[in-house]
Amino acid sequence: MTFLLLGLLALAALLPLALVLWRAPRARGRRAADLALYRAQLAELDRERALGRMDEAAHQAATLEVQRRLLATPGAAADAAAGGAGRAAAPPRPMALLLALLLIPTVALGTYLLHGAPGTPSAPLRLRQEAAARDEALLAQLRARLAAIDPRSEAARQGWLLLGEAERNRGRAEAALAAWDRALAARFDPSLAAMMAELQIDRDQPEAARALLDSALAAAPADPRLRYLSGVLQARSGENGAARRTWQALLADSPADAPWRRLVEQRLAELPGG
Repeated sequence: MTFLLLGLLALAALLPLALVLWRAPRARGRRAADLALYRAQLAELDRERALGRMDEAAHQAATLEVQRRLLATPGAAADAAAGGAGRAAAPPRPMALLLALLLIPTVALGTYLLHGAPGTPSAPLRLRQEAAARDEALLAQLRARLAAIDPRSEAARQGWLLLGEAERNRGRAEAALAAWDRALAARFDPSLAAMMAELQIDRDQPEAARALLDSALAAAPADPRLRYLSGVLQARSGENGAARRTWQALLADSPADAPWRRLVEQRLAELPGG
């Protein structure tokens, strides 16, 4: 039933295209407009003669005059010969249109059935809510286990790291920072401090980010990520000169094939007054 409805919708979507193809081509440009006008005049003369409003001699004289103008149109000789004394072109054959209307949705549906997954159901809101509830229950269990072990142990530190990562992936920056702060208290790690500083920069908390970067740079002054983030924080704070010096020093100390060189060079080029 679903596939039948899809087919009917496809046919309905293609009907406007069929109507456009069915109609005779419209005039385009000055020459095409002149040809359409002369052909309309010929058709009008034929109707006048059929209604008895014009005798044969007058019809022939008027037809010759219109044909003379038609042939005088630049490039019209070939059109007049192909069009049968200036008559409008015939519309496409109905059979061709019918085949196109049937073929296009059939091919589209066949391609979908071959490469798609029509049997895969969509995830309703209820299932997504249940999945979120399960995730929250797992995180609650992790918090309970962390509360029961020594906060200075390596197991606790790893648990807080996992919890912070999970919270960040769920878009809870404040909860992630709180978990990582517990991990940092168990053992200071410049890489973790860099992650926290970057998150604080994204949250527009420059003072918290600066405190983390100062502590991390004191422990690992040559770390390229810390030096890069220090320049980012300086640029965000309007200290463009300090940011330029920080990044230039980082480039001077970096190997020629360092993967971060292009990023640092791009940020340098974006600094005002660079």
